[in-house]
Amino acid sequence: MDYQVLADKIKIWARELGFEKVGICDIDLSEHEEPLQKWLDAGFHGEMDWMARHGMMRARPHELLPGTVRVISARMNYLPPDARFASDLNNPNYAYISRYALGRDYHKLVRNQLKKLGEKIEQEVGALGYRPFVDSAPILERPLAQKAGLGWAGKHSLILDKESGSWFFLGELLIDLPLPVDTPSSNQCGKCTACITSCPTQAIVEDGVVDARRCISYLTIEYDGVIAEEFRKAMGNRIYGCDDCQLVCPWNRFSNLTQQSDFHRRQALDEPDLVELFAWDEATFLRYMEGSAIRRIGHQQWLRNLSIALGNAPYSQRIVTALNMRLGLSDLLDEHIHWALVEQQRKSAEPENSHSSNKQQRLIRIVEKGLPRDA
Repeated sequence: MDYQVLADKIKIWARELGFEKVGICDIDLSEHEEPLQKWLDAGFHGEMDWMARHGMMRARPHELLPGTVRVISARMNYLPPDARFASDLNNPNYAYISRYALGRDYHKLVRNQLKKLGEKIEQEVGALGYRPFVDSAPILERPLAQKAGLGWAGKHSLILDKESGSWFFLGELLIDLPLPVDTPSSNQCGKCTACITSCPTQAIVEDGVVDARRCISYLTIEYDGVIAEEFRKAMGNRIYGCDDCQLVCPWNRFSNLTQQSDFHRRQALDEPDLVELFAWDEATFLRYMEGSAIRRIGHQQWLRNLSIALGNAPYSQRIVTALNMRLGLSDLLDEHIHWALVEQQRKSAEPENSHSSNKQQRLIRIVEKGLPRDA
């Protein structure tokens, strides 16, 4: 078998399935084992116990699928048209939701396309061992993507490509064929520290190292407890995830919009008024968020995040009324509602001023100057 010819065909098939770029790498991630253990020992994974539970399996793909000798790494753009970065961030009465979550949950779509790619390869060569993964297994997808030439790990730890920025999902197809490997990507960040200095909660503690316990994405999505007061004001109106480190990255000026309509903004989030979203009961939340990644955080966590955003919004009797209506549902929710009410009361006694911090205003100016095409 001519494996180079097969590799070339795989990349063509992948593009036909909607992937913007595909690369192939070996499975040696031994150089990442020590940094991974150091990160875990520092507790930077927060309460994501599953990260520690699987130990070094994350750096050993062959333990996930015995017989694996190569990883096909693929990426799919998710940046939707009409992303409205600046307008949503700059409107304190609107909810900001990470752009990857505005449409349908990506896990199923990307995994299904990877599965189809595996089936296509099998049709070509006969029975083989393969398995697709999309955030569904303990595997270091970003080092694999860099080895496969899809981009380099930026200082925010996300994969960057000089032609496409970072607005894309990653997926992997583990396979037992000794395909030729691609040239790894080299780091192009240089001296730029925009992502580090712009992080609202200073979660990027060193180049490529994120303390999840400080990260707004972790706090609003992965963490279901009481959010520390030191982070609440910095969260602003971000109720699900945070894109700040990507928004300020110069390479994202070259990003392309997604070709997948599934990733477009859903109608329920077209005008994400905080009070209106906060008024959803659980049944409404589940109905509007059906098929969305947001659904998995549950209604209580949704309300918790919105409570903080409402506390950060300018004073409004409408907001105070909405917050009081939700008191008594749970101790966890009450903790955040009481904080928000105190913030609203404080603002009602102060002269009206800008709702945004200097850092927030700077971020918005950067975004407005460097928006990806048509976003």
